[in-house]
Amino acid sequence: MAKMNVKPGIVTGSQLQEIFEYCKETKCALPAVNVISSSSINAAMLSARQANAPIIIQFSNGGALFNAGKYLDNTNERAAVAGGVAGAHHIRILAELYNVPVILHTDHCARKLLPWVDGLLDAGEEYYRQTGKPLYSSHMLDLSEEDLEENIATSAKYLERMAKIEMTLEIELGITGGEEDGVDNSNVDSSRLYTQPEDVLKAYDVLKPIGNFTVAASFGNTHGVYKPGNVKLRPEILKQSQELVRKERGLSQEKPLDLVFHGGSGSEVAKITESLGYGVVKMNIDTDTQWAYTRPVREYMDKYHDYLMAQIGNPEGDDKPNKKRIDPRAWVVEGEKGMAERLVEAYKNLNSFGQFDLG
Repeated sequence: MAKMNVKPGIVTGSQLQEIFEYCKETKCALPAVNVISSSSINAAMLSARQANAPIIIQFSNGGALFNAGKYLDNTNERAAVAGGVAGAHHIRILAELYNVPVILHTDHCARKLLPWVDGLLDAGEEYYRQTGKPLYSSHMLDLSEEDLEENIATSAKYLERMAKIEMTLEIELGITGGEEDGVDNSNVDSSRLYTQPEDVLKAYDVLKPIGNFTVAASFGNTHGVYKPGNVKLRPEILKQSQELVRKERGLSQEKPLDLVFHGGSGSEVAKITESLGYGVVKMNIDTDTQWAYTRPVREYMDKYHDYLMAQIGNPEGDDKPNKKRIDPRAWVVEGEKGMAERLVEAYKNLNSFGQFDLG
């Protein structure tokens, strides 16, 4: 199969669906990295350039708020909306200079955070009126803690709005364990970590006639990194979901669902590879990239400890200035390089390294 050609910039609409179909045919997926600032955004785009493949860049609600500044008044999520809009424009301006395609996404959004997505959709609709393109490629709703019917009904309502501006919706069926961005599922019943294929079929029947969507189906996924043996992944649930939808709806397409792998940090490579064969097109990675960013910064601080105690005075002399060592640009770039390296590793684990032609 010839490599898929994707032009630099923000990927939206039908082109996004074409990428997902190509991923399923090629049995590869794209890393979806959570970002919180221009620095982490730039690291993500650097990794995409090195991997010669698109990148999915996503903001959580907390990440968007941090991008704006946590000291801002966030009444009605206005600061988180502003941070998400500002981040989107930052990425739109620089993606073409990095020569990479970016799928711009927002991560988990529980019902209490819906005003955040509402605000981003307001901005997206205005941007669409001006340019004919949505501001974001996709948004996620995570209503997995609610009854299935309520989850699907609310998702359908939002997809109706999003489809009008050529956006894709991500939903979650079943829950992702662990804790992330203030949502703690550490002590839930383990049975809730595994999605029932019948639930996926119900969601498919409601959402498919409305627009494009992806499904984060839980198969034991957990946020964070744990000791081997603590997380029991069952990717066969993804296979069963694809087979049920195909059989019950008489579809010729082998993998009618675009599936998402949440909690990718620390996952076994064998389980990742297995999931790719079942139609996973996107894998979230956050904890691993946080560590990849922080570790080289810590190493820098350790290495130059004696140069970072004051503005003047170091092992080379009491009157020697330390400006070059204390300049944040000296250590921030180390974090960016570490994060990019970990994402390149993710591309390789996901079989997407070098699978695209970026022209």
